[in-house]
Amino acid sequence: MQTTDLTKVAIDDVPPNRKRGGDLRVLLSPKTCGATSGFMGVGTLEPGEFVSEHYHPHSEEFFHAVRGTVLIRVEGRELLLEPGESFMVPIGVRHRIENPGGEQAFVAFFLSPLAPRPELGHVDCEPLPGEGTLPEVGEVTWPRAQ
Repeated sequence: MQTTDLTKVAIDDVPPNRKRGGDLRVLLSPKTCGATSGFMGVGTLEPGEFVSEHYHPHSEEFFHAVRGTVLIRVEGRELLLEPGESFMVPIGVRHRIENPGGEQAFVAFFLSPLAPRPELGHVDCEPLPGEGTLPEVGEVTWPRAQ
């Protein structure tokens, strides 16, 4: 019988990543907890902030608005998410996330399945607004460490 470590990751355990815009934090991933099927995180967007347009050639992306209003631009169409609402972006579909409101927005996101390699998982479609490096998701290693 396999024993599983119990891994808990708090928002403050992960430094903010602002390269693609907003404050993005990948919480549960191959790097942080040995995930093998996807990764999840949270994003905080101040009024007027955005996450630059991109797509995922191998993954669906799921969003859930927790606080504030989030505008998702999906291939030229607009969709507003209010707190308590969720939306899925299909594989290969360009999207951009914005905070059009006057208060801070907070969203949770999840991507699955994982790309074959981390560098194949995200394609940027516009210049990146922030500084620093790109978020690290990590790579699945098989067999998974016990």
